[in-house]
Amino acid sequence: MRLVFFIALFFSFSFCFSQEAIVAKKYTIDANQFYGSVLKHNPSISHLIKEHPGGVILSLNKKTFGQEEWEQAYNYPDLGYSFIYQNMNNSTLGEHYGVFLHYNFYYLKRNLQLRFGQGVSYNTNPYDKETNFRNNAYGTSIMASVYFMLNYHKENIYKGLGFKAGLSLIHYSNGSFKSPNTSTNTLAFNAGLVYDLDGGKEIAFKVTAEKENFKEPVKYNLALRGGINSSDVEGMGQYPFYIISAYADKRIGRKSAFHVGTDVFFSRFLKELIRFRSISFPEDTISADTDYKRIGVFVGHELFINKLSITTQLGYYVYYPFDFEGRIYNRLGLKRYVGDKVFAVVSLKSHAANAEAIEFGVGIRF
Repeated sequence: MRLVFFIALFFSFSFCFSQEAIVAKKYTIDANQFYGSVLKHNPSISHLIKEHPGGVILSLNKKTFGQEEWEQAYNYPDLGYSFIYQNMNNSTLGEHYGVFLHYNFYYLKRNLQLRFGQGVSYNTNPYDKETNFRNNAYGTSIMASVYFMLNYHKENIYKGLGFKAGLSLIHYSNGSFKSPNTSTNTLAFNAGLVYDLDGGKEIAFKVTAEKENFKEPVKYNLALRGGINSSDVEGMGQYPFYIISAYADKRIGRKSAFHVGTDVFFSRFLKELIRFRSISFPEDTISADTDYKRIGVFVGHELFINKLSITTQLGYYVYYPFDFEGRIYNRLGLKRYVGDKVFAVVSLKSHAANAEAIEFGVGIRF
């Protein structure tokens, strides 16, 4: 519960302060119904894929018109709040009630909308070893959730009323905070209505002729991340982990920078998993004294929006004494800069589609 509270707090902080200089001028609301299928990203959830889930997505969107430079750079996106109700149509998986913060980005003369939303969701029927032991997808009631929408989007067709339709992808996971955590991904078709609360009043976009030059020399970053996670072995417990990261970045423009660096991982759950495997599976000849630490090298990309940025990294363990989920790892994160040097970050570290941990961290860029 505390884990997801901090996720919500981080996004709320980032979202609110990214709007410091924005003058609110226009709001829209939209309502979408969706119907789809749970994707079989892991064979262990095959028994849970029976029916087609469905639900509704309700949203409030705040328009931007270029009062800040980043709004013009990203073609005047929307910032918003959304609520998702999803019925998994499976008594084992239950239902979801989620709240989100989102961005809408526009393409093709604003007829194509891409939405990215991050939030928290409440599940009505998580795993219980006595009453719901078949639910190996959700180990907790409160989970982190992310969703994407790619829609044809047409506003103000008639007196402020518009239409949208397309595809949605909704993901639920607790980031291995507590096992089991196989997670689910729902791919769905959605359709709905959009309404302009100003009745379709037109507001001109602000355009600034001069563009700010964002090229920089190579910068160096130090970050300390941590959190709590668990292994896939039910009942083994939850343990703290710590990660020290050092990397260089080179910004090549307004939106992008590339990373190269190294991570050192101290994951206590691996220490316990090694001890468990050495006792329970002697045929694997794993020593209880095997080092649980790992060292990785990675390359990555950072997409700068405003004070908020999105990071993606792909890494390879060069020191890997115990085999856990393979040598390649990936990380998707959000950074919030406080001033020019200090940042806070929350990220999801995975091995392909298998989440290992939700990481919370602070760092300095110099």
